[in-house]
Amino acid sequence: MKKNAKNEFNEETFASVKKEMAKPRMAKSARLGKLNLDTARIPEQPTVTMPGTVAKIIPSPRPSQPEKAQIAVDGADHKYRNLRIENTLTDEHGDDVRLKKGAPVEVTVTAEPGR
Repeated sequence: MKKNAKNEFNEETFASVKKEMAKPRMAKSARLGKLNLDTARIPEQPTVTMPGTVAKIIPSPRPSQPEKAQIAVDGADHKYRNLRIENTLTDEHGDDVRLKKGAPVEVTVTAEPGR
């Protein structure tokens, strides 16, 4: 009886393997390439936006270097709360603008997908 039960299991397994092998084979890189070509599936970059406030303006040590703005990011860990950037920004019209102390700002961090 054990021999018959073993043969039935093997026949079921063989049928499922045959069914799987009947499907067309495609490499993983080809599947990913096919997904990237799909126009309905547009990959978006992962982003996060956090509110912050300009804590202080740091004057430049030399005239050739721009001044910096220190931004306190709300909701960040205490160790990583302060962020310093150059205080030479451009608005939507292409005009140069500068941040002032106490100004509310939004900080957006963008990462490349898959990294």
